[in-house]
Amino acid sequence: MSLVKKFATVASGTLMSRALGFGREMLMAAALGTGPVADAFNAAFQFPNTFRRLFAEGAFNAAFVPLFAKEIETHGTDGAKRFSEEVFGVLFTALLALTIVMELAMPLIVRYMVAPGFASTPGKFDTTVALATIMFPYLICMSLGAMMAGMLNSLRRYFAAAVAPVFLNVILIGVLAYAWYNGSNAHDVGFGLAWGVLAAGLVQLAIVWVAVRNAGISIGFRRPRMTPSVKRLLVLALPAAITGGITQINQLIGTAIASGQNSAVSSLAYADRIYQLPLGVVGVAVAIVLLPELSRALKSGNLIEAANLQNRSVEFTLFMTLPAAAALFVMSEPIVRLVYERGAFATNNSTPTVAAILAIFGLGLPAFVLIKAFTPGYFAREDTRTPMVFAAISVAVNVVTALTLFPSMGAPGIAVASAVAGWVNALMLLAMLIRRGHWGRDIPLLKRIPRLVLAAVVMAVALYFAQHWLADRLVRGVPLLVKATTVLGLVGGGALIYFITAFGTGGADLGMIRRNVGRRAQPAIKEQSPDP
Repeated sequence: MSLVKKFATVASGTLMSRALGFGREMLMAAALGTGPVADAFNAAFQFPNTFRRLFAEGAFNAAFVPLFAKEIETHGTDGAKRFSEEVFGVLFTALLALTIVMELAMPLIVRYMVAPGFASTPGKFDTTVALATIMFPYLICMSLGAMMAGMLNSLRRYFAAAVAPVFLNVILIGVLAYAWYNGSNAHDVGFGLAWGVLAAGLVQLAIVWVAVRNAGISIGFRRPRMTPSVKRLLVLALPAAITGGITQINQLIGTAIASGQNSAVSSLAYADRIYQLPLGVVGVAVAIVLLPELSRALKSGNLIEAANLQNRSVEFTLFMTLPAAAALFVMSEPIVRLVYERGAFATNNSTPTVAAILAIFGLGLPAFVLIKAFTPGYFAREDTRTPMVFAAISVAVNVVTALTLFPSMGAPGIAVASAVAGWVNALMLLAMLIRRGHWGRDIPLLKRIPRLVLAAVVMAVALYFAQHWLADRLVRGVPLLVKATTVLGLVGGGALIYFITAFGTGGADLGMIRRNVGRRAQPAIKEQSPDP
């Protein structure tokens, strides 16, 4: 299967999840707006979600996948099963202990880490503590699920792991629909959503567990022991957890800072949901597929294949992400009006703030996606320390910039800090890959990048004038169908302009598409020692 076909397999499941996520956020915005319950739920959910990315997706996609792939190559399915059971025993025990400690300490954690700004509002603080207490066990389900998803990805069975997150949104949409039907108040909606998150974690874990069994690996529980393989995993996983969860670390910091201003937490969350669509469909798909493929190429000494994988991945991510970034930057307000502006959200007049945040996130989108394309170049070589150092620098940049800008800009200042930190991280990752000789110089790619940027700029200018020309069809009060057709028409027209310009200037061509869609593995070339 070609690289892009694998990307498409993962992206299709992710696209379903993100599309349903839009529906979920639209219903949440109508039910809760950017009020105190919305702030409390988003702050509470951000906490277990951050730990999930730190200890699950980041660590296991970075550390577990290469080691699991090595076990398959050297010891076959039996060796991979033994390794998985050893890891499962340690991971489950550690997660259970962590959850018990966090549940007991939740009031202190919310007060001093998650949302210190809520402490001055007793009702809001108590609600946040209660919601976080309900949702934190979600971490156990999602961490174990992420381990099994890593196994499936290593076995080149991508779809089950990609489609499992869909059920979080399905369940939460069901909760919101039930609440609307019964006329529930905001407090009841918030607690219903919290229990829905926990139920979704159990469903997602069940899906990937069944998929792993169907793939021929049945995981049993082993007494937790620090075997050499587990020790190696932990050595790799600790820095990888920090690196893989850098975006979530920055978001958690942003949430803590934003808690000092009413509606800021929920405004950031609503904007984040929209930009997560292109980030998830392109960036997550590339990261999930690239890591096991790159690990295999490097383990077999196939340097041409490894270099080609990295270059084609960047080519694909930029080709797809640059127009999305341009559209989010120029059309943020019409998009927010279409997606959210109804019910409590419209009453609070939240559109200008959320639109400003979304536009800034759009500028950072290419960086966030490139980070996911660059980090597998380190993880596949079992180097998780270097990206961790860069991630720490990125966090420092984020904190300083956010604290500097928040007093004057509010929530948009936190978005600026996140975008700046993302670009700093992406550029450092690329520079070190080049310095170490791990990034092959690809002349066609270097020629295409400025042309793709030009195509995105041309599209952005066209969209800017077009939306002003159609402004009377995009304002509040216009029927939803008219607004939706106008926005979709602008997006479709902008995409057409982008593709015509990209192909016309040579930023893209049919040969590039064929190489990505139909590429096959190159012959192996072993790494050689440098000349004396």
